[in-house]
Amino acid sequence: MGSTLLYKLSHKPNRASARTSARTSARTSIHKRGLYLGVVPERAARLRGAMPLVLDHDLDVLPESGRRLTVSQLAGHVADIANRLAVAGVRPGGHVVICKAPNFDLWLLATAVERIGAVPVMLSQHLDSEAIAALLARLERPHLVTDGPKLRALTEDAVDLAELTRGVIGVGDAGPGAVALADLDGTVPVRPVLRGLDEPAMITHTSGTTGLPKLVVHTPRTMRSRLRPQLFLLGLMRKRGTVAIHIPFGHSRTFAALSLCLLLGMPALLVKDGTPDAIAGFFAERRPWLIEALPNSFLAWEELADDTRRPFASVKYFSSTFDAIHPRTVRRLLEASAQRAQFFQIYGQSEVGPAVGRPYYRRFAHRMDGRCVGYPLPGSAQVRLVSRDGRRPSQRNPGFIDVRWDGIAKTYHGEQERYDANLHDGWWRTGDVGYRTSFGCLHMLDREFDSIPGVGSNLEIEDILLDALAELTEVVVVPGPGSHAVPVVCTHRDEPLDPDRWRTATAAYPQLAEPVQIPLAELPRTATLKTRRVELSRRLEAGL
Repeated sequence: MGSTLLYKLSHKPNRASARTSARTSARTSIHKRGLYLGVVPERAARLRGAMPLVLDHDLDVLPESGRRLTVSQLAGHVADIANRLAVAGVRPGGHVVICKAPNFDLWLLATAVERIGAVPVMLSQHLDSEAIAALLARLERPHLVTDGPKLRALTEDAVDLAELTRGVIGVGDAGPGAVALADLDGTVPVRPVLRGLDEPAMITHTSGTTGLPKLVVHTPRTMRSRLRPQLFLLGLMRKRGTVAIHIPFGHSRTFAALSLCLLLGMPALLVKDGTPDAIAGFFAERRPWLIEALPNSFLAWEELADDTRRPFASVKYFSSTFDAIHPRTVRRLLEASAQRAQFFQIYGQSEVGPAVGRPYYRRFAHRMDGRCVGYPLPGSAQVRLVSRDGRRPSQRNPGFIDVRWDGIAKTYHGEQERYDANLHDGWWRTGDVGYRTSFGCLHMLDREFDSIPGVGSNLEIEDILLDALAELTEVVVVPGPGSHAVPVVCTHRDEPLDPDRWRTATAAYPQLAEPVQIPLAELPRTATLKTRRVELSRRLEAGL
């Protein structure tokens, strides 16, 4: 098995050669072998142990560690937590569900679990107790790592953890029924266990916008493959700087992004508080070179383009994955940078990873089409469009978007038939519909199940309305009563929508019903801030 491993832990590189070849070594290792998260901190510490990671929050699992860690300290903490989890009974191949308050603890715990050779299962704390119980049952009695608030919520909702789990490990003051992680003996070292390239290494879950989330199984091979496009892009950059990451800490993308930072020597800012004022202060002080965040986080930060603290002045690169991003957001953030900045958009999903992408520049951002999500990335996926009705896919007749490469997740845990139903001769059906331009750019118009007959692209209408009405913070077009297309709108500071301005902006869309205005805080969202469109439609149907 040694020839297939990313890391040979017995190897101790010469310090001088490590300084000159670290970047090339890390890139080659990731390309040719699997990504084993459990030893990433140890490997990185050998090459650049003093490199800093700065947090904007305190850790529940390490309350005394402060908000600044070196890579060496990080590696030590991961090893210590792994030792404690082994004392609690976690073994190679076992499942460990991690469900607690969202902060950098999630990354530390998951990396420690994988160091033992067990499989971390990342469940968002935003999932309700019924969904968590159903997913625990699907996992066949895993260990559960949680905190006090979540444990109390599960207990109050009568979730039978004694029946559904092998044991509960508590972080912080978890309360009755949990073995406190801090009380376990971490002094006995446990050797890292590196399992096969195609064995489960991590399980995350889908957004659950259409029901109970699916458990997505990642392997060392699939996680390594997903780094290839970013490795190529980073290889084109002459200089690198501090990377700010504001993505849910339990999402697979966070593990990929931080692995790149650690192995390629880019100091990281790990951001929990995404409110505009907190972001302005943190970035003004720390001056990131690259920011990776969710599209809706960038949307919320638009207002900071005029902030006197100039929090984005130092940013050379903005990077956004998950959903397509609104053109207005891209323009405003590029204008807020004092650099010759680029906004790089990557389109993908949990099961697929990064599929296509493209950069936007300030000079040309005014021409941006929000439906254009980009071109296939070097080392990344093949993309095809499949007709839905026998006619060639086009803007007026969009087709299914299919993806094929070695970065596609291995399976849905406990739902192999559901996973197989999405595969067509090796091609993964994303569930999105779109078309290609004559220049080869992929345009994603809508999720298939979000399409409204006679409306065209909901997402395109939303982009146009956000451009036309600066007072809007969000607009979502969903089916309402009678299957009419209902625009649900949110405004800055929840100020009333001007009906005359709305009528002018929507004159070209007579198919839209009257708008429904709600506070932004009441918009139902997933852990990655996607609007839960099905839930929003249900609320409209119910008259809520």
